[in-house]
Parts: sequence; structure tokens; C-alpha cells
Amino acid sequence: MADEKMKKLSVLMCSVCAIVALCMIVSCEKPLLSEETVSGDADGNLKVTVFEIAKTPFGSLTRGAEPASAVCKRLNFAIYTLDGIRMKQVNQTSDVPGFGTASFQLEEGEYQVVVVGHSSGANPTMTNSAKIQFTNATGYTDTFLYNDVVNIGEESVDLSVALDRITALCRFVITDEIPAEVTKMQFYYTGGSGAFNAATGRGSVASKQTVTFTVTSASEKQFDLYTFLHEPTDEITLRVTALDAAGNELYNRLFDVPMQQNYITWLTGAFFNGNGSSSTTIGGVTVNTDWAGETHITF
Repeated sequence: MADEKMKKLSVLMCSVCAIVALCMIVSCEKPLLSEETVSGDADGNLKVTVFEIAKTPFGSLTRGAEPASAVCKRLNFAIYTLDGIRMKQVNQTSDVPGFGTASFQLEEGEYQVVVVGHSSGANPTMTNSAKIQFTNATGYTDTFLYNDVVNIGEESVDLSVALDRITALCRFVITDEIPAEVTKMQFYYTGGSGAFNAATGRGSVASKQTVTFTVTSASEKQFDLYTFLHEPTDEITLRVTALDAAGNELYNRLFDVPMQQNYITWLTGAFFNGNGSSSTTIGGVTVNTDWAGETHITF
């Protein structure tokens, strides 16, 4: 009996030691700020303020909700180790006070600071700075990035940052009438990426991106499709499908579209001219400047 009691006591002591060790490990980990955090650590020693997005001074955008939301509806601030492992994150929407400023309390050392501006339906996955990822569910929008390394010492650091556009945009424009039975336009494209590496601003995975737009009689005939390119100049394969209310395919066409980071490629033509499926070869490219530039293509 004595041996049995000793065994039970030994098991109990081992369990207690394991629990204590686990608590010590958890207490030593640097906490990740929750999704609800909109300002960061109070009186942090690193203050990050967005002052410019795509060459537009941010101060002029924050005078009212409408101008701010016209540029981006969400800002994501993240602090990473130099190995790209996330330590802290702050997520903001343009309707909250203090939009554009976040504070962090950090130990002395070097850190990667990343700020992402966008208007997607939700925040991207930002666990690792080499793969900041949007999905078909969150949606793809114009996206802006700041990335740099900051050294935290004894003194507090105030960091004013400018965000640059990292997306490429295919602007698909239909010039003929959309048939009454068409209720949705679906765009499926490969060759780009739904994720990017913060260090380069370029695509980091091979994505199958899908965007579906509801069509009504009052709908515009312009559809914007965003992606992150793997190279400054690249190409996407785009399949455009018109669907009826039951999801049946009525028309579809396939395009190979040349793209360029921070450029708009306009793809314009009579989509419903003819029946069934077709494939279009792109030719005759012209470029002018608006973003960094625009490419106009007629199909």
C-alpha cells in the first residue's frame, strides 16, 4: 500500500511541475495583440503614424470619414522579428478614432515594421511577413505597403511612414449590352497571387483568384480585378464567365493579360458578341500615366 501511495504522490508531483513549467513558458512569450486592439500598447516606446498613402498626404484624408475611406478602409500594423515571425499586430478601420496611428511596447533590439492599407472585407493573415495573405473570401482590393527595419534603444521612437501601392489592376470593361438573363459575372484568374512578401511587395504564392459580381440593369460595365505579381511585369490568365440566376454558364471567354505592378491594364470590348466560348489573343498595347501607368487593350 505504501508503494502505491508513493506512486500516486509521484504522479501528482509530476503533473504539478508540468503545469508550473507550462505557465512559465506562456508568461515568457510575447503576446499577440487581439483583433479588437485598435491603438496598441498605451505609452509604447514605438509610435507608428501613417502620413501618406500612394503619394497623397494622409493628414488631408483624415478630416472626414469619406476621404479616408476613399483610399483604404483598413490599416494593419504588425511588428515582426527579423526572421519574419509576428510579435504584435494592431488592426484598424477608418471609422474609429486614431485611424492611422498605433503604439507598441518593445524590448531593445531590431524589428521589422509592416503597415498594410486596403479595403478588403476582413484583415489578411499576417502570421509571417513573407506571406501576408488575402483570400477569395476576404476579397482583393487596392493594397498599399510600408516595410522597414527599426532599431529600438533606450529612447522612444516616433515613426512616420508612407505606404506605396503594390497591386496590379486589370480593369475589365464591357462595351455591349449585358443580356437580361445574366445575373452574375465571374472572373477566375491565375498567374498572380493573393499573398505577398512584405520585404519585396511581390506575390509569394501561386493563387487561384475568383471574384464574382452581381449584375443588375443599373450595374456598371466595369469590373476591377486586383492581384500581386511575382515579378514587376507578368501575365495572368483570365477566364470571364456570365451566369444566370441558377448558376448556369451562358457565356465565357479566356484572356492572357499582360500586367505590371502599380499599373492599370484596361481590357475593353464587346464581351457578348457571339455565342459560346472563345479565346482572345492580346495585341496592340499602349501605355500612359495615371497610377504609375495604364495599359489599354481592346478585345
